[in-house]
This record gives sequence, structure tokens and C-alpha cells, in this order.
Amino acid sequence: MSLAAAPAQARPADTEASLDGEPSTAPLAVAQALAGFIRAHAPLCVLTGAGCSTDSGIPDYRDRAGNWKRAEPIRYQRFVRDPAARRRYWARSYVGWPRVAAARPNSTHRALAALEARGLVTQIITQNVDGLHQRAGARRVLDLHGRLDVVDCLNCGLRQPRERVQALLAAHNPGCVPVAAELSAPDGDVLLADAMQAGFQVPECPRCAGLLKPAVVFFGENVPKPRVAHAMDQLARAGGLLVVGSSLTVFSGYRFCRQAAQASQPMALLNRGRTRADDLGGLKLDADCGATLTAALRLLSDDAQPPAPAAI
Repeated sequence: MSLAAAPAQARPADTEASLDGEPSTAPLAVAQALAGFIRAHAPLCVLTGAGCSTDSGIPDYRDRAGNWKRAEPIRYQRFVRDPAARRRYWARSYVGWPRVAAARPNSTHRALAALEARGLVTQIITQNVDGLHQRAGARRVLDLHGRLDVVDCLNCGLRQPRERVQALLAAHNPGCVPVAAELSAPDGDVLLADAMQAGFQVPECPRCAGLLKPAVVFFGENVPKPRVAHAMDQLARAGGLLVVGSSLTVFSGYRFCRQAAQASQPMALLNRGRTRADDLGGLKLDADCGATLTAALRLLSDDAQPPAPAAI
């Protein structure tokens, strides 16, 4: 089943109140379909992607057709082997970090946290590295691809908060002032002049002089097996799978849809544009994530309201 949201503004009769009291423009039929799926199959396992964070000012990687909007991010092998590529990564990430750090949860994050609080979501598996689900109040979050606010040493394993490493980067590059630059990707990347990238100085691990790397899974790097196993276990315990804001182009996320399909678990896909799992069956909702989730949450809230007393 597939429901697409009309591009025009919803009619007044097709709107629901948001978590902030503002009207949602999710067509009522789309919100009803999602609410029905949640009612029938909760508690759900939710898999989220970059589309959840675009309303927080963090861009996604792909367009509606699943194509790259920009060059592919740096690969792990190049990061560890090529000093010039490593300088380029850290220079761009250093300037982009303030924008990531300043991002705040949006209606998608808040709605999912509310669904979790009501016992309708038992696990959020996120492919994002921004920590916004946790900032919205969600507690059962598995960061599949790690967190950008933590930095690891690849040699001794020292783990540091990103703010501490940001201070190290500042000390090594006093002429480079990070500003809240416009991000070009969800990993905190920004576009910089070649001269600035070439002259950037990357600090070593303060304990062993090893290579520092954000605690995120780079392209070309495998998600740790225990993390995948835990996510699969949580999926198996859930009544169904809800995908929110992901094209599922990368296998690390797509594998959960494939597993759900093989196990005949109900599945719903809420995303703007196509996903890799469109042909696996289930409910496809081509609609705005935040507006649809917020409207569906309101419909579910109405379920819990006691009936009005009969007039005497």
C-alpha cells in the first residue's frame, strides 16, 4: 500500500495540531494510515535516517530519487592512510561542528520520543550521528553509526568529548575561527577553500600521539557486529518496523527492512521520495516526516480520550 502526500497545502479539514500547538499540514488520510499501522502493530522498532534531521538544519545526503546531492563522504581507508585527506576532513569538520552542536530537535524527534514514552515504540535505531533523538527525550536509542560528539583514538582507544578535541583543534589552528557555517552533509562537513584545508594542523592523541577520528562509522567501515546483533534482537522483539526519513540506500540500514520482510513482520516506510525497500511490501507513505508523525500522534491521543458524558 502506498500513500503520497499532495504537494498542495492541506485543506483545513485535513490538518491536525502539532506538538507545538501549530497546525500540521499532513493530509489526514496519510496520518490516519500511519496511526492505524501503529495501533495494529505496536510496540514498534523504528529505524531513522537523515531525513529526520533536515528540519533541524542538518542536511541529508540524497535527493528524492536516492541520488547523491554532493560528493560521497570520505572513506575510512582514505582517512587513515592519506594525511592530506585527513587534514581536509578535520578542517571542514572543525568549521562545521558549531552548527551541529547548535542543532535542536524538531517535530520528528519529539513525536518519536512521545511515542516511546507511551510504550508504542520499544527501540529507535538511528543511522544519524547528531544525537537529536536523545536531546528530544528518547531513551531507547541505538546509535547505529555512532556519535559525532565523541572522538576516539585509533591507537590507544582514548575516548574524548568532541568539545575537548574542538579545543585542541583551535589551539593548533589559531588563525582558523570556526563559525556556524552552512553544512553540506549530516556529518558536519562544510565547503572550505583549498588553501585553508592544506594548511590545517591536525592534533594527535594527547595520550599516545595516535590518530584521532570521530566515533562514527565512516563509509567503507563496518558497523560493529555486537551493535548490529543488538539491533536485530530488538527488531525481532517488536511488533513491526517503522522507517522514518531514510532512503535505505546504504545496506547498514536496509538490512533491517530485509530482515523484517523475511520474518513477515509488518513494515511501514515514511519518507520523502523512493526507498530501497519500496518493493519489500508494507505501507509506503511519501510524506513529510514531522507533520505526518505529529498528526498521527494526535489521532492516537484522541484514542485515549474518554468519551464525552451524555447530555441529560
